[in-house]
Amino acid sequence: MKNLAPILAVGMMLAISTKLSAANVGMIDIDGAISPATEGYISRAIDVANEQNDACLIIELDTPGGLLNSTEKIINKIYDSKIPIVVYVTPAPGHAASAGTFITMAADVAAMAPHTRIGAAHPVSIGATGSVQPVDDVEKKKMENDTVSLAESIADKRHRNVQWAKSCVLDSVSITAETALATNVIDLIADDVPSLLKQLDGREVHGTTLHTAGATVVPIRMTFRESFLQMFLQPEVMFILMLVVIYGIIGELSSPGAILPGVAGAIALVLVLCLSTILPINAAGLLLIALAIVLFIIDLYSPTHGVLTGGGIIAFFLGSLMLFNRSNPAFHLPLTYIIGGTVLTALFFLFIVGAAVRAQLLPVRAGRETLLGKVTPAAEHIDAKGGRVFVEGEWWNAVSETPVESGQPVEIVGIEGLKLKVKAKTA
Repeated sequence: MKNLAPILAVGMMLAISTKLSAANVGMIDIDGAISPATEGYISRAIDVANEQNDACLIIELDTPGGLLNSTEKIINKIYDSKIPIVVYVTPAPGHAASAGTFITMAADVAAMAPHTRIGAAHPVSIGATGSVQPVDDVEKKKMENDTVSLAESIADKRHRNVQWAKSCVLDSVSITAETALATNVIDLIADDVPSLLKQLDGREVHGTTLHTAGATVVPIRMTFRESFLQMFLQPEVMFILMLVVIYGIIGELSSPGAILPGVAGAIALVLVLCLSTILPINAAGLLLIALAIVLFIIDLYSPTHGVLTGGGIIAFFLGSLMLFNRSNPAFHLPLTYIIGGTVLTALFFLFIVGAAVRAQLLPVRAGRETLLGKVTPAAEHIDAKGGRVFVEGEWWNAVSETPVESGQPVEIVGIEGLKLKVKAKTA
């Protein structure tokens, strides 16, 4: 038994050593534009991975870019992380473009799958809150210089290719994973996650040696709120909500008392205003859409033979086309939505709203007012004291300033309470 004690001790030490080395690795998947929803998800995932004391956090990334404000917050969060952050651009032919370039370069370890791409980080006209601002040449140069400084500072901090970081902003340079590795833009190329973990094993990051061989990958999934915001913060969603605003409010105005269209339009309007502070909106596009609505409404009440409606359709199409900055691939409205929305809006105003307004302008066809002007024979003698007539299937009391004999045609000229005023109808 004494001889077995050293063997058992060694076995326990090996087991403990194996258990310690087989750590957990957190992982999240970012597929789409970088937005405030993305920033919130990445920030929470970094906090969770730090609390769990994971060996590292792997961010699988495939993005066309996004908002610079959100990107800078993500970079700061990566810098503040106590555990290593690994950005892995995957799958092929995915890419880390624009904002994704900065996030990849800011990682402790930058990795890419074969045949993926990185670069094209030229700044677009996006303000701090996401609204598109018209810029002159001086302002454009300031934005370029600021973005270049950001790229250079990231590359310098992570000891990567500063000159390339500068050119990817100024010249929109984009390169493959293979070129990125050869030019010191990234640290490694991995075919898949197991290969990535194998290459990370033994790598020293800020004085800490990674032990990822055989590590368990634990996904950190989006919460319901994060998933909803990720889906909600899209140009397509905002465009649809704008159509709901238009149809709801105009529908309520054309059919007062319907209530539901007005309520739906008001709710959609609040959501549109919220999205307009986040997404890159062009004020000129909004003004053109507003002009289109005004032209539609005027044409409903004015006999312009559709001229204003035609102008409204053109204004709506151009406004939708300009609504989002199409130079930013992360936030642009597909042409199918623009054409479909234009056709649908034109039909809505031509047929639905037009029919409702025309119905309001028609003369009254029911009720007591319809009796005025009708001619009917007197049912009995009628004078100033009274008499009766039978009209529209009902008996009415009637008075006449000049006596009328029974059977003589009379015309209804007025209504006082439940009594008709009539006069003799002459040929």
